[in-house]
Amino acid sequence: MVEYVALVDYGMGNLKSVEKALESVGLGVLRTRDREVIKNAKAVVLPGVGAFKDAVKNLKELRLYDAIISHVEKGKPFLGICLGLQLLFERSYEFGEERGFGLLEGEVVLLPTTVKVPHIGWNQLWKRKSSPILNGIEDGEFVYFVHSYRVVPKREEVVLTLTDYGEYFVSSVEYENIFAVQFHPEKSQKVGLSILKNWAKVNELLVI
Repeated sequence: MVEYVALVDYGMGNLKSVEKALESVGLGVLRTRDREVIKNAKAVVLPGVGAFKDAVKNLKELRLYDAIISHVEKGKPFLGICLGLQLLFERSYEFGEERGFGLLEGEVVLLPTTVKVPHIGWNQLWKRKSSPILNGIEDGEFVYFVHSYRVVPKREEVVLTLTDYGEYFVSSVEYENIFAVQFHPEKSQKVGLSILKNWAKVNELLVI
């Protein structure tokens, strides 16, 4: 059986650019909304742009919600992008409270009201711990963001990078088999592609 990375298609955001970026760093990608494909995947990538409630609704209607949780709980590699980061946490307060996967402790809240929301554009990453996923990435490197909400983890040890926008917010997390980012690596040019390739190398996912 050919090993692949399952790119979850649940109607939230443009998957084409994510798929292209993953393939460009040497990954075998299968875009899917089939829970059996997710079940058999070597790794899962969950992207997404939009509202947290809509994401949960779509994932449950497609019967993918529990399949993704099961994948992570089995210790298999997971990459979350933007909403894919936020969904890992216990709850969000976007348009009322909604429960997330609960795979990481914490919640999702609005960015500070002292800055323009949504946060759109290039901003810097500041490392909070070392990780092979950040090999070759210097403190202060720029990546591309589009979001209005931010994650607030309960456990400091999951925080990989911070970004300053009105105040410091968590821009990426890493815990065991979970890696997830608030920014869009597929839109972050060389830095974004380097991070994706590092993640693929760490998890032995490269096919070329």
